Amino acid sequence: MKQVQFIEHYQTIWSQLQAWLDYLALPRRKRHTQTAPTGQFAELYRQTCHHLALAQARHYSPHLLERLNHLVVAGHQQFYREREPIGSRVWSFLALEFPAQVRAQWRVLSLSAAVFYGSMLLFIFLTQWQPDLVYSVLDPMQIAEMESMYDPQLHDRLGREREADSDFYMFGHYIRNNTSIGFQTFTSGLLFGIGTLFILLFNGIVLGSVAGHLTYIGYNDPFWGFVVGHSAFELTAIVLSGAAGFKLTQALIFPGRKTRLYALRTNGRIAIQLMYGAALLFLMAAFVEAFWSSRVQTPLNVKYAIGGLFWLLVMAWLGWAGRKHTAQQVDV
Repeated sequence: MKQVQFIEHYQTIWSQLQAWLDYLALPRRKRHTQTAPTGQFAELYRQTCHHLALAQARHYSPHLLERLNHLVVAGHQQFYREREPIGSRVWSFLALEFPAQVRAQWRVLSLSAAVFYGSMLLFIFLTQWQPDLVYSVLDPMQIAEMESMYDPQLHDRLGREREADSDFYMFGHYIRNNTSIGFQTFTSGLLFGIGTLFILLFNGIVLGSVAGHLTYIGYNDPFWGFVVGHSAFELTAIVLSGAAGFKLTQALIFPGRKTRLYALRTNGRIAIQLMYGAALLFLMAAFVEAFWSSRVQTPLNVKYAIGGLFWLLVMAWLGWAGRKHTAQQVDV
């Protein structure tokens, strides 16, 4: 069927669905003063989902695909808003839709993880072989500050100096610092990937140099005991932010048969979903870093065990949760 015939044949259904969307968008008290549109909302929504799938399979114009996708997305939001309380929607997103979306975006996720973890591990190794390499990454004042933060003989707290700062203050500080890195990594994807690539490499090299240097001078227990607790949340969130940034880059460089604007809108919705999960992980990392990681009274073996447990939980969540959800369901 040609596109013109397809539109003429199903135009009435799409108009009825749009009328229902306009009606449902009204405040409840205003709805009671108006007559409901014709047709059944659920049936119209189901038919339009089918029409969108047909249009995608037949490679109809981006304009038509965008129109149908808009109807389906708006219908999806209304359909589930009417039936699910907000707590259920949040739980459904975190437990089912988000991990399914992460797995569906494995290409950009793998690229982000390779750049970030690869550069970090490389510099941890290189600083064991060439210790002076750290001075090519950090200046002597920064290195001295790092050594002071993790010197086991000088502090009853690990991490940033905090004589006058409470745990709550540090919680806010870590949230601001973490979300700043994540937001920059994400939005710089609009610079055709160069910005995201640079920020991932920069953070990987700096973290690897610091970790490698402190390990080389024998500060293993204070440093690794501090970072192990929140590393699963923080490092995973950085990788997710990089994947979200590369998703924007993909729309700009490889839009396929879509226009760049349409591809950017489509990929942008997926990238935002990835950033929702990254924001949650950054929040959890800040909480653990402020209230748990800095405590020296906790035995190191307990810290390592808790840190390992967090890594297992994060990997299980992203690897197995919501396995019955497909990428198509999430995209809708």
